Amino acid sequence: MASTPPTEEAFLREVDDELRREQIQKMWKRYGVIAAVVIGLLLAGLAGFLFWRSQTAKQSEAQSETLSAAIADIQARRITDAGKKVETLIATGRPGYRVAALFTKAALAADKGDAKGAAAIYARIAADEDVAPPYRDIATIRQTLIEYDGLAPEQLIDRLKPITIEGNAFFGTAGELTAIALLRSNRPAEARSLLAAVARDPKAPASLRARAERLATSLGADLNAKPADKD
Repeated sequence: MASTPPTEEAFLREVDDELRREQIQKMWKRYGVIAAVVIGLLLAGLAGFLFWRSQTAKQSEAQSETLSAAIADIQARRITDAGKKVETLIATGRPGYRVAALFTKAALAADKGDAKGAAAIYARIAADEDVAPPYRDIATIRQTLIEYDGLAPEQLIDRLKPITIEGNAFFGTAGELTAIALLRSNRPAEARSLLAAVARDPKAPASLRARAERLATSLGADLNAKPADKD
């Protein structure tokens, strides 16, 4: 029995299917290798990220242990051993551990009477823009405390000016030091106003606030008066 000739619709469908197969083959030849490479890179990137995260966690854990061991050495007065661990963290530690190690190194220097060396380390931390602002502020205050007797009043005031701002976490300490420098500069009115602000600062330690209150009162400050609004 002779086969029935295909209808026009069936013929068009066959042609359409053949064209699609050709298009898919051409697309694979043209883009298949690229797609395979892209997928491979994505998988490699994912694997790399997972490996990096794992290694970072291991490094952080190891550096935490090193810092803890250094602190234990200090408590046991094994200063040489502590110093070696601190130097390792400064050279290879992640940012947080490196800063902690620098603070520890400065404290060790001050403990053995090397005030100049300790101040230099604190100055290094304070000048490092990659360090978080609160740590830079602490470093500035510690450097200033070490160098206090050798600083001219205006030097001290200028150095602490960025910290002597109400609302700053270390306003109390910076404000007290600045107020004393203002008194040394024969600027009692400014010192009185600043000490009154420190006495009212809820973030300042109670002992510091009490001391500031006594000094402000001795300079004629009325701490019960409402502070003037600032423009």
